[in-house]
Amino acid sequence: MTIKPGEPWGRTVERPVDLVVVVGDVALAVHLAALKDGSASAPVFAAGGDLARTLGDPSVEGRGTLNELPLDLVDVRLDDTTGTACAHVVIANPWWRGGKWRGSVIAVMNAEYIGAWDVAPRGHPNDGRVEVFEIDASFGLRQRWQALRRVRSATHVPHTGITTRSVRHATWNFDTPMSVQIDGRRCARALDISVTVVPDAAVIHA
Repeated sequence: MTIKPGEPWGRTVERPVDLVVVVGDVALAVHLAALKDGSASAPVFAAGGDLARTLGDPSVEGRGTLNELPLDLVDVRLDDTTGTACAHVVIANPWWRGGKWRGSVIAVMNAEYIGAWDVAPRGHPNDGRVEVFEIDASFGLRQRWQALRRVRSATHVPHTGITTRSVRHATWNFDTPMSVQIDGRRCARALDISVTVVPDAAVIHA
């Protein structure tokens, strides 16, 4: 069951003997996807990356017990291909069309952070939803720079040029292909993009 306000998240367990320590969001998503489809079985500890930072950057060293936490994953469809995100999905123009500095920019957040940016402080990686932030295409360079400065301290919203919403599923259709990054890794360009939250899709240790 996904977490509800005021409820404890997960449980304390003995450290598994076959625990795999995974560093970074991309490696974590790959391992969790393998657990999901049955091609892997070893439990995983999230170390490093934006999801781990959301969990408080826990250390595994010298610990006999760990927190076992249910986690939502995000199924991502890019035209005719699919992927899985554990932390975030970012949609923007490709670099030759201005990248994040021109046009719409969309951040789909399962984690709280993208690098140094505190994007979704009110989200939770096991609430059955993702937080979506959309920068309006009319945003100028100066407005974007100011917004990026404010995002480091999570003061970028509310803002008239940034739309926020909490969703279980979302779809976007573009006239020209957009660049998509899943968990910080550039994956593809696509016209039709959708995200769907899969509640309680994985279990991690932290």
